[in-house]
Amino acid sequence: MVIELRQQLKLTQQLIMTPQLQMAIKLLQLSRLELMDAIRQEMEENPALEESQETASSEQGERDPQEIVQPTEKTQEVTIDEKIPGDIDWSNYIDEYNVPGRIRFETEDRETPQYEAFIAHKKSMSDHLLWQLLMSSPSTEEKRIGSLIIGNLNKDGYLQASAEDLAEQARVEPDDIEEVLFLMQSFDPIGVCARNLTECLMLQARSLKLTDSPVTQIIQNHLNHLENKNYKAICRALKISLEEVVKAVEIIIGMEPKPGRQFSEEEPQYITPDIYVYKAENDFAIVINDDGLPKLKVNSFYKQAILQSKDVSGNAKDYIQDKLRSAAWLIRSIHQRQKTIYKVMESILKFQRDFFEKGITHLKPMVLRDVAEDIGMHESTISRVTTNKYAHTPQGIFELKYFFNSSIRRVHGEAIASASVQEKIRRLIESEDPHKPFSDSKMAEMLKAQNIDIARRTVAKYREMMGVLPSNKRKRFSSS
Repeated sequence: MVIELRQQLKLTQQLIMTPQLQMAIKLLQLSRLELMDAIRQEMEENPALEESQETASSEQGERDPQEIVQPTEKTQEVTIDEKIPGDIDWSNYIDEYNVPGRIRFETEDRETPQYEAFIAHKKSMSDHLLWQLLMSSPSTEEKRIGSLIIGNLNKDGYLQASAEDLAEQARVEPDDIEEVLFLMQSFDPIGVCARNLTECLMLQARSLKLTDSPVTQIIQNHLNHLENKNYKAICRALKISLEEVVKAVEIIIGMEPKPGRQFSEEEPQYITPDIYVYKAENDFAIVINDDGLPKLKVNSFYKQAILQSKDVSGNAKDYIQDKLRSAAWLIRSIHQRQKTIYKVMESILKFQRDFFEKGITHLKPMVLRDVAEDIGMHESTISRVTTNKYAHTPQGIFELKYFFNSSIRRVHGEAIASASVQEKIRRLIESEDPHKPFSDSKMAEMLKAQNIDIARRTVAKYREMMGVLPSNKRKRFSSS
């Protein structure tokens, strides 16, 4: 075998991830808030990138201030021709507006209060319980035990440690823990510091003075029947009528199973749409939301520095060129991102026009490939564009991925979107008689009558996705 070296030409195609392409892909999949953070970070790191400051008139800014102030020959003196009427009752005027006390006019600039000083601080559950503990005039030992108990509460207000574990941590007897715990279980909100749901509900029943009543008997022994709404079993066990059981259940339902819920520190997440779709007469208008996004431009100082490169050293010139190139790529990538979102929304509007005009029940089945083929892009690009992007439509605010869903067959005709079927199930449940709710089989039959071929297990799956209980747990009993 002979080993030799040869030269040959070979033509191949290869996809190279340039920095510009990497930046475009990265910005495309960012949400609106993440994009603003990325822009802010880039502006801090790149001196060649700055925010464009719009002025009312660029010509006025270039003029000499003395030229602006100097009057012209046509300027006329302003005179006041209005005269004060002589029939004013000055005595009544002085009596009405004469304020007792000394009036001071502040001329010097003083530091204004911070904005945070006007914001009410939300009290936490720990602070609320500690304040009540201190108001009970505890001893030093009781205060230490109470602080330990508060530290072992979860966000719902339940005690997560046993009395023995707390006694071991505090190096006291379990009876001392139980004594302080009994005191704190009377604090507001009622039911706090309970160790389980039964104890939480019993504390609330005790505050309502319902001791030795059907309410406490159901809480202690028949919560499983209450969960399944097996009221007949409760009637047999307690030997009382159905009306009495229903009245007791109504009281229990009005109790708070999570006392610490009112002190929740979770803040609501507000959605700012990336794009707006407005109804304009017989057509729709698409508007990109640019509010809050800084308008970027390349710093003119560094541009001039490159043009006058004779005075710039080699390393400095390379650094400036790199930053200018990075700034231009970012601006171009942001424009490309907005243009792509617009194209995707325009394609979605074309496929789902009935949804925008008539509502969720008219949503059609659609996949990423449909939009990708329509606008000439890859499915992965469409997936990135529709992730964490929201559109404000005449039907509400929806994530762009909401418009892509599977199809459900009809008995006759074309398929229907699964989201439309979920909406029809939700409307059926809202319209049902609470004393005779629809079962999954019944809803499947009703949907089949509406030309929707769906199985009972599919109805159950969609119902669970919407967080709706089965019919036996939705049923309400009347006490009358």
